[in-house]
Amino acid sequence: MGTLVLLQRIQDRKAAIAVVGLGYVGLPLAIAAAEAGFPVTGFDVEARRVSALNRGESYILDIDAADVAAQVSAGRLVATSDPEALGDTEVIVICVPTPLRNELPDMTYIEEAGKMVAAALKPGRLVILESTTYPGTTEEFLREILESSGLRTGTDFSLGFSPERIDPGNPRFGLRNTPKVVGGTDPDATSLMREFYSAFVDKVVPVSSPKTAEMAKLLENTYRHVNIALANEIAILCHGLGIDVWEVIEAAATKPFGFHPFYPGPGWGGHCIPVDPAYLSWRVRQMHQTAHFVELAREINDRMPAYVVERIGDCLNEEGKSLKGSGIVVLGVAYKPDVSDVRESPALNVIARLRRSGARVSYHDPHVPSIELEDGKLESIVLDDKALQEADLVVVITNHSSYAWDVVARDARLILDTRNALSGVREGRIVRL
Repeated sequence: MGTLVLLQRIQDRKAAIAVVGLGYVGLPLAIAAAEAGFPVTGFDVEARRVSALNRGESYILDIDAADVAAQVSAGRLVATSDPEALGDTEVIVICVPTPLRNELPDMTYIEEAGKMVAAALKPGRLVILESTTYPGTTEEFLREILESSGLRTGTDFSLGFSPERIDPGNPRFGLRNTPKVVGGTDPDATSLMREFYSAFVDKVVPVSSPKTAEMAKLLENTYRHVNIALANEIAILCHGLGIDVWEVIEAAATKPFGFHPFYPGPGWGGHCIPVDPAYLSWRVRQMHQTAHFVELAREINDRMPAYVVERIGDCLNEEGKSLKGSGIVVLGVAYKPDVSDVRESPALNVIARLRRSGARVSYHDPHVPSIELEDGKLESIVLDDKALQEADLVVVITNHSSYAWDVVARDARLILDTRNALSGVREGRIVRL
């Protein structure tokens, strides 16, 4: 099957699609492709995910179970853990994790997915990598794995990269209305990718190569990374100067040009912001250079959980109490509001530091029933008047929309608000970051 044949099958919504990895990136993509009319096979190594999807259930907050059930019942979506099912598909999209391990890129998941795809690869197929990674991964790393099949990129099959831009919990921007960047290893691959994504994304933005697309993704998150670091450092400086950093940011944000507000917090979290700049720094080190600005920003952001614990200690000292033995209630452990994801969450670091200092720590999070720490498992408490009233201090780490902040302020003895969540609350003893 040649490029023109696959192009026509994509245009006719007849091309069989495979999505490898059904997490917060892969599942929305699989649902969107199925809703556009494509027959979709979702592959995941986790049996519970496969079973849930085939029952028409969702395990991702942003995906409604009714949407899953509709595509499953229509026969447009089927989930499997059988890699042989990939042999019948024509467009294969890889959406597997790319974590850091010992501060180095962990390419294990891409490597395993690539080998699995290579074993099933046939002429005329299109393979797309969506996993965030360093520039050169698609053309230098994945390409070699796929060509172990005996097929050649650009001659026998097409290959490209399109960075995922999923923002979990964002009610305004989703897969359809977030522009999709695509970069193929050759013009034909880019054309196929553009046609595929245009079926369910409003705007597709072609670039000259996979490296360009890979670097664009890293720039997006490095931009946020360094600006968050700036906001965090300004917050620390404002505290030393006796200035309310939130009022400073609000005033600066009234300027209609040349300024975009970023906000301080207890640290950074999630898969992208803490990880992507590290991928860029690692790639630069391979060139015997240093990304000075990026690494300095990382130092500042990494410092914030320790700074929060220092502030907690200061607040307790002013009450004549020590950190050791004090009861601390942490509100929110997810890395951002209204999600259940705790990957790289600063709350875990804060809690661990508090426990090492001898504090009695409990937490509440409406989306996270339990967390695993190095010294054991911790379960979310019932957040009632008694829990708030008995705590020596309540620290707000994640500002979930479900919290009744006026009630928290009324019942808590003392609050350290790291997110400015209680900005409109007038009663209670509230200390801001």
